Amino acid sequence: MRTALQRVAVVGAGAAGLCVARHVLSRPDSFTPPVLFELAANIGGTWCYEERVGTLANGRPVHSSMYRDLRTNLPKEVMMFPDFPFDPNLNSFLPHQEVQCYLERYCHHHNIRPHIRFNTAVEHVKPVAMKKSTEEERTTWEVRSCDSSGHQETETFDSVFVCSGHYSDPLVPDVPGIRFFKGTALHSHDYRFAEPFSGQTVVVLGARASGLDISMELARAGAKVTLSHALPRFTFPLPTGIQEAHPVVAVQEDGSICFQDGSVADADFLLFCTGYKFQYPFLDAAQLGLEIQDHLVAPLYRFLMPPAFPSLFFIGICKFICPFPNFHCQVQFALAVLDGSVRLPPQAQMESEVWQELREKADRGVEQRHLLMMEQDQWEYCQALAHVAGFPPLPPVVRSLYEEVLHQRRIHPENYRRLNYRLSSESQWELVD
Repeated sequence: MRTALQRVAVVGAGAAGLCVARHVLSRPDSFTPPVLFELAANIGGTWCYEERVGTLANGRPVHSSMYRDLRTNLPKEVMMFPDFPFDPNLNSFLPHQEVQCYLERYCHHHNIRPHIRFNTAVEHVKPVAMKKSTEEERTTWEVRSCDSSGHQETETFDSVFVCSGHYSDPLVPDVPGIRFFKGTALHSHDYRFAEPFSGQTVVVLGARASGLDISMELARAGAKVTLSHALPRFTFPLPTGIQEAHPVVAVQEDGSICFQDGSVADADFLLFCTGYKFQYPFLDAAQLGLEIQDHLVAPLYRFLMPPAFPSLFFIGICKFICPFPNFHCQVQFALAVLDGSVRLPPQAQMESEVWQELREKADRGVEQRHLLMMEQDQWEYCQALAHVAGFPPLPPVVRSLYEEVLHQRRIHPENYRRLNYRLSSESQWELVD
């Protein structure tokens, strides 16, 4: 007897959501065409640049954290979905507009746009227990959405993919005395370009990718930048106009900024490059057996699904990953779970495995806010998903080039984007003049 086709809801039409749609549409024997709910008027998610900051005319907050002059810190040869290359005539490191164009081509090539409901917010996602004819219980999902006219609709789906991203809700640390600061404090979510900072003194808090990148932009524009962070001291010379400092610990009553080593400085701007927090206002975490904190969503089996509800999937929740290839692997694994070709362990075993893995990380000294950082673990993770679900693994060249670029970024943070690469085989890459 033919099994009924499954209906899939996708929250978000950024890169992860488009990847879900592409793979669902390629399996018409198992799934009906997906429904993608997209808050904005276009695809792309965080890659869809919006110069406005704060709140849009419709009252919704600006989603994208993209700044005007951002260029990718991964080359297109690594960044691409493995089954959909970028234009080979482009440089390896791209302005964000080219990534948006790439996602629009991906969307067009796979005919995804007809399945997207733009300007539509997902307000609530709720599991509903259903009885099969065999009296076996299964879960379906009620999804309540609201379009730009205020029209609400509630529909039922067999599974839900959460692809709403985690780079839109700023995490601003509590700085004692911040109320005394006489200048302007803002988060990098609201940074768009460097010109307004010319001739100003700026303390940048946080020195990971965006903190370092924005600091260099500011210095080129003539700002005097103090880069405050808790990472090991840099081993490369910083550009003129940037000095390193210890973490900010307080703002004093006279408005000056106090650092961990006791030094003090004045500034016109405090710029928080301190990351983002997880937020899913349409989910009831307790109902799903989840803990949703600023830096952590757990337990998620294989960083994908709550063990109590393994037809709800979070795509791309991990940090320090090669994003599009990671989505590509996660989505195919998730669909293999849904179509029955991957059988999951019992709920209790999945929960036990997740908490055990997180405990082992904590025992190794990994802070809670870093538990979802994959870094070197991402390759074995993607390999395991491919092995279990039976799809082709990522070619070894992806890891090889990713690690080369990481090395170049550490020693030449200003200049590494001048290099161009070409993939010569599944395991080899070469520099291009």
